[in-house]
This record gives sequence, C-alpha cells and structure tokens, in this order.
Amino acid sequence: MARTYDLTEGSLAQHFRRLAVPAAIGMVFTTLYNVVDVFFAGLIGTAAQAGLAISFQAFFLFITFGFGLSSAMTALVGNAIGAKKDAEARIVAARGIGFGVIISAVLMVAAWFIGPELIKLVSTEGEYRDAGTRYLLVLLLALPGFVLAFGVNGLLQSQGDTVSMQRGQIAAFFANIALNPLLVFGIPGVWDGMGFDGIAVSTVLSQTGIMIYVIRRLFKTDLMAGVTRSCFWPELGTYGAITRQMLPVTMTMFVMMSAGFIVQFYLKSFGTSAVAAYGVALRVEQLFLLPVFGLTGALLPIAAQNFGAGHHDRVRQALFDCWKFGWMFMAVACPILFFASPLLMRTFTDDPEVIRIGVSYLRIDGFILPIYMMLFAINSFLQALKRPIWTFWIGAYRQAFGVAFFVYVYVMIYDFGVLGVWVGIATAVTTGWLISLIVADYVARGSIGGLLVARTDANTA
Repeated sequence: MARTYDLTEGSLAQHFRRLAVPAAIGMVFTTLYNVVDVFFAGLIGTAAQAGLAISFQAFFLFITFGFGLSSAMTALVGNAIGAKKDAEARIVAARGIGFGVIISAVLMVAAWFIGPELIKLVSTEGEYRDAGTRYLLVLLLALPGFVLAFGVNGLLQSQGDTVSMQRGQIAAFFANIALNPLLVFGIPGVWDGMGFDGIAVSTVLSQTGIMIYVIRRLFKTDLMAGVTRSCFWPELGTYGAITRQMLPVTMTMFVMMSAGFIVQFYLKSFGTSAVAAYGVALRVEQLFLLPVFGLTGALLPIAAQNFGAGHHDRVRQALFDCWKFGWMFMAVACPILFFASPLLMRTFTDDPEVIRIGVSYLRIDGFILPIYMMLFAINSFLQALKRPIWTFWIGAYRQAFGVAFFVYVYVMIYDFGVLGVWVGIATAVTTGWLISLIVADYVARGSIGGLLVARTDANTA
C-alpha cells in the first residue's frame, strides 16, 4: 500500500523538493513528448507544423476540464486529508473518478462538432487547415486518457505523490519516440504509414496508457483502501462541490487557450510561417517553464493540506518559498532563453522565416518568464484556499481582454506587425500579474490573516 504523506509537518523546503522535482521531471518528458511531435511534423513540412499548432489550440480547449478536475481533486481531497477526514476524502475521490468518466463522454461528443469550427476561426483555407482538422478528429479518442489521467493525478498529488505521473509521462515519451516514425512513415516495403495522422494515433495510444497506469497506482494507495463500488455512484452534493472547485480552474484554462486563438487570429494575416513559428516557440517556452510548473504544482497540495489543518503560517510561507525557488531558477533560465533562442528554433525547423519570427517571440518572452512564475503560484495559492473563482477573473482579464486589447493596439493602431502580437501578450501578462497580487492579498486577509504576517510556527523552517 502506497503511503499518504503528511504535508502539515516538517520542512516546507523538503516537501517542495520531494514534490516539485518528480513533477518537473515528468513535465520535462511531457514537453519533450510534444517536441517529438513538432519534430516529426517538421519532417513532413511547414504546413504540417502549422496544422499541429492550430489543432493543438482547439484540442486543448476540451482538456481544460481535465486540468480543472485535477485541481479540484487536489484541493478538496487535500483539505480533507489535512483535516484528518479520511472517509470524506475517500468518497470525494471515488465520486470524482465517476465524474471524470461522465465529463469525458460529453466532451468527445461536443468536440466532434465544435472542434472543426474552432480551427476554421484561426486558419485560412488550404493544406494546413485540412491537416489540422484531420489531426484533431483522430485526437478526440485521447480525450478520456487526458481527462481521467489528470483527475487521478490530482488525487495522487493530494497525498503527496508526484512520482506516479512522472513515471507514466516518461514511459509515454519513449513510446511516442517509437510510435511516431512507425505510424507516420510506416515500414519500408511493408506499409506506407499514416502520414501526419500517425502523430495523432501515437498520442491516443500513449496517453491512454498513462491513464491506465495512474489509475492502477491510485488503487494501491491508502486513500482508496476500503473503497466499494457504491462509492462511485453519482451524488449531486459531491458533484456540486467538485464542480464549484473545478469550473473556475477550467474556465481559467479555457480563457488561456482562448488567448491562443486570439493570437492565432492575428497571426494568420502574417502567413503560415508566423503560425508555425508560434507553435514551435511555444514548445521551446514550455521547456523553460517546466521547473515552474513543478514548483507551483507542488504548492497546491502543500498549501491545501496545511489550510485544511489550520496551519495558516505554513500556507503563507509556502507561497513565499515557491516564489523564492522560482526566482533562483529564472536567474539562470531567462538569459539562456534570450541568447540561445536562434539555436533552439533551428532545432525544429530550417525555414529561415519561421526561425526569425520564433526568435522575436522568445526574446520578448524571456523578460516575462518570472512574471508567469509568480502568476502560476498565486493561482495554486487561491485554489488551495478554495477560492478558485479569482483565478478565473484574473485569467479573463489577462488572457482574453488583455491580449485582445493590447494586441489590437500594437498591431492595428501602431502597426508593429508580428512584434506587436508579442508585445501585446507581454503587456497583458504584466498588468494581470499586478492585479493578481492585489487579489492574493485580499483573499489572504479573509482566509489566513493576510500575506504579510509575522511567522509564528517553528515548523515552517
């Protein structure tokens, strides 16, 4: 039986190391997984890379429900574990899995009809739109794998387990390396392969494998000990609690991906190269944000358990420690991203125009990576305090209104061209960060006595 870790005692720094490092390593392999897809799409051509970029944006809108379910499970079950309410934690966990199954079925139907229309919004007629649409329709088979894996991982994280998902992500990466060339190019003299669609099939197979693995790991934990079939039956009260915690996070992620659609809408007027450059540059950006994702992901279960236990000083200090460790990494990462961006872009494409546009994005992005880090930490902090609705409003400003408004100003009024899109994104992120600091302090005053309060708990060291 796997152990449930008590995050309400002991060194916060040690908890961050034990949770964040495996999570970050797992995300490294998830990002490398996506990099493999971009690489093989590049072997097919620029149109394939552009098709991958637009289909990814559309597909991600639907798996935002998986991110929301994951955060809801970590916050609700983590609070219950911290308060020593084991029976409540077990029931919420079981019903959360059943809720995930229902969500997955509904999303597959909705995405079949809505997905192709979304792709039309951010593309022009031609080869890359057709490729992106085909890719998306195949990828829909992976929706249950993503949504349920995320939800189950939230339950594992609530117990202090970030290793299981890491192992699944590593295995999926190596599976993708083997499946992509086989399914795309086939076996010479035997089978011609599936072309671009083969990348989608590889994702379906590998992500379904992750889902199966993490579910098996979950049922070996203390949390699921004694669970019966009746625990999984739907119950409106529990579903309501999950939905209230899930929807703000889902909508925040949804708005975030909507920002991608806004960006793609403007980029399509600058040609296929601009669309492809943005898709490649996003993958490069993710590589530098991986430790941040690990840190801020670790903050959620740490803060959730301690909030449930009433250890408000530890909740507060966990946020500050997350920022401190994040700044230490950014001091190294930002200069590397700025100066190495041409080399990083050339790794995925030899199209000089794609490289030029991608470099312009990454160099501006290098200045705002620390702001992303602080924003993500505040989101985890608000979710742990069971106030996720604020993450939605911050995201709605930053990723919808802010991006649309500032990009319009820089592109349409000041005629900055593609550079105006990048500067607009940076302006929206910076102003959103300032707003999030105000919100975090406001919520903290009502929930834990404020952010800037003298530390009294000796165990926060």
